[in-house]
This record gives sequence, structure tokens and C-alpha cells, in this order.
Amino acid sequence: MAIDIHWIRDDDSLARQCTQWQSLPFIAVDTEFMRVDTFYPIAGLLQVGYGNNAWLIDPLLINDWHPLAVLLEDPAVTKVLHACSEDLEVLLRLTGSLPLPLFDTQLAAGYLNIGFSMGYSRLVQAVLDIELPKGETRSDWLQRPLSDTQVSYAAEDAMHLAELFNKLQPQLSAQKYAWVLEDGAELVANLRRESDPREAYREAKLAWKLSRQQLAVLRELCTWREQQARIRNQPRNRILREASLWPLAKTQPDQLTTLARIEDMHPRTVRQDGEFLLQLIKSAGSTPADQWPAPLPEPLPIEASAMLKSLRAIGQQYAERLDMAPELMLRKKTLELLLKSGYPQGPYQLPDSLRGWRRELMGQALLDSLASVGEQP
Repeated sequence: MAIDIHWIRDDDSLARQCTQWQSLPFIAVDTEFMRVDTFYPIAGLLQVGYGNNAWLIDPLLINDWHPLAVLLEDPAVTKVLHACSEDLEVLLRLTGSLPLPLFDTQLAAGYLNIGFSMGYSRLVQAVLDIELPKGETRSDWLQRPLSDTQVSYAAEDAMHLAELFNKLQPQLSAQKYAWVLEDGAELVANLRRESDPREAYREAKLAWKLSRQQLAVLRELCTWREQQARIRNQPRNRILREASLWPLAKTQPDQLTTLARIEDMHPRTVRQDGEFLLQLIKSAGSTPADQWPAPLPEPLPIEASAMLKSLRAIGQQYAERLDMAPELMLRKKTLELLLKSGYPQGPYQLPDSLRGWRRELMGQALLDSLASVGEQP
């Protein structure tokens, strides 16, 4: 099928086209971006697809994103994306808005048991029997002019994304379609809950091994690292490498020479921020005991693996019954949080991360399974 390609290179054209798109039942949305040395993605191109049309929006020439923001939030127009976590970041950064309702074709493939976490090319091949060229995936989307190959690649992506929706959506039951949209809304909600920099220490490797006083130091290091990554628009590891966090909090160096010997400490970090880091560590290390963070829970012991396996089996049983990819049912991290809430004797509590239809469908079965384990002699 021939593609009609339309360029949008000014604010007026974008506003007019957004008004026309609002009359459609859905639009396919894709983005091309660069994220090599930055914390935030830099948009190189936005694509919208419907029918045999592909609209290419040049973000380097657009100043007023309000019309697109309104469209993204229009509940009457379903927005179709694929594996969209980074696309959502691009859209939020440009427009301040996120797409709802959101239909993720990767999720839909899992609900139809076509495959889990399928890449776009594989899904297009499986559903549309079309083999996409791979050459432009990593090309420079900020260069101008874009090559003919880049333009063709971007336009095809948008058009085939719309075709995927037309193929997948009718195969979903009303219940599964609602679940896909619910998962899409959850993706949007998670991004809106921008992580608190002061909570970043909880995700640091081996943080559970540190004392409460050392956790106070780790908390300040992680907070500073997260804030500076956003302010400087640089990757976190460019600010301070991940592997350096734990030994810094553990040993709390007080001289540049000892700081420089910390595992994986980049000389640039010592040169640019070394004196500040020493002062931060000294200040955090003297935090009053009543302000230290609570101890972090240890990882589950190897003995808990059998219980995890039995919990996963519950998700697999429901997946077989519903003809869905088992990986969609229960995330390992959610099951670990459930076990940690009461291991080894209970009682257990469903974690907040088990939400929506999964909580309604499987929540009680998970608790019953753990209760039955506790009753065994």
C-alpha cells in the first residue's frame, strides 16, 4: 500500500491537523529521538498514522505544542503506541501531556498470546506478514535534512502501527480490551508519579547491607545524583557511577585521595565534584540518629524460592485459562513484595503494585496460597 506522507513544520499546520485528528476514532503515534549523553530524550521526529496516511511532525520547528497536548488528552480518540515507555517521556517533555486512552500494541500481543514483550518488527512480521527494514533504528534523527530512507522508515512505522491496531483490536474481547487500556493508563500514571529523588537510595545495589547511619549517607548521595542528572541533563552514571554509591556510603572517605580510590570512581567526578562530595558525605554522616532511614529489608532467602514458584503458578493458571502470555499476569517484583510483607510466618498483605484487574482476579488466590503454606506442619 502506498503511503501518503504529510509534513508538519509550523505551529499553524499542527493546530489545524490536531483539530482534524480529533474527529478520528484512533491515531497511531510514534517518536524518533536521541538519548546518548542526556538524561532526557531529545525528540527528532513525531509520527502520526491513520489509514494510508503518515504525518511527520518536525519538533525542531514547532513552538506551540498545546493543540497536540489537547489531542493526547482527548478521551474520544484512542492513541496507539508500541512499547511506549520512552515515547511517553518524549511526549511529556514536549507537550506536558500524556496520551489517554492508550492502547499499547505490545501489551495487546501479550493479551492475545501472540508473544510477550515483542519488538515492533517481530510483531509486524507476525501479524501483518511484513518484513521491516532495520537500517534506520539507530540513525541520527536530529540531522537535517533527514534522508529519504529515514523519512520512509518513519512513515512506514506510523502506518503499520495503525494497521496493527486494526488487526489486533477486533480479536480482543471487551474484557481484554478494557484491560489493555487499563494497563495503558497505569503506564501513564507511573510516569506522572515522577520519582522522588530522596527515595532513590532504596533502589541502590546492596543498600540493604548498610547500617542506618550509612543509609543516611547513601540517601544524600543518591538524592544529589538524581537531582544533578535532571539539572545538568546528563545520564546518572555521568554524574556519579552506580558502582561507586555503595562503597562511598560504606567507607565515607574524607580526602580526595581516598575518594579517587573508590571502586569505579571516574576521575572527572573527582575533579568536578570531589570537594562537594566530601562535604556532602561529612554532613550526611553526622545526621542525628533519629533522622536516619529505617533499615532496608534483606533479599528473600533461597528457601523462599519454592513459595515464589507457587505464586507464579497461580498467574500461569489464570493465563492459560484466559489464553494470555503468562508474563503479563504477575510481575516478579510484585510477588517478592508480597512475600516480604510477612515472610516467613505471615500474615501477608497485597502490595500496592498489585492493582486493578490483577488484584481483583488473583489477589485473594495469592493470599489463600500463602495461608495454606503457613498451615502446613
